[in-house]
Amino acid sequence: MSELSPGKPPKNLLIVVAAALVDRDGRLLVQQRPEGLAMAGLWEFPGGKLEAGETPEQALIRELAEELAIDVDHACLAPACFASDTLGEKHLLLLLYVCRKWRGTPVAQHASALRWVRPVDLHGLAMPPADKPLIGLLEALV
Repeated sequence: MSELSPGKPPKNLLIVVAAALVDRDGRLLVQQRPEGLAMAGLWEFPGGKLEAGETPEQALIRELAEELAIDVDHACLAPACFASDTLGEKHLLLLLYVCRKWRGTPVAQHASALRWVRPVDLHGLAMPPADKPLIGLLEALV
């Protein structure tokens, strides 16, 4: 366990933001992690790491543009839930937002594949451990 200092996150804290993109049919977009990355082949919600100086929303807007070539307005991101999990030497804090409106058509820029699925169908996909607890919450939200 790392030492905590007032006003500072622990040095091993990894903050990741992700989006549950919801289409008009109530399906969610997931992407498959490519070969060569940790957890290759697993399905995940699009997003990525928070960089220095970014708010979670700024990071997610940047990540969605980089990963899916879509534009999202800050006002279209609704905080939904979070997950907390140990990831090797780091501690992962995953912040999940729901987004129902964006510009452009999602295209896999870095992922092996994209798939639109019903929330209940997420249970049948191989997903990272931090994503699994979010499925039930998304079923209730979507």
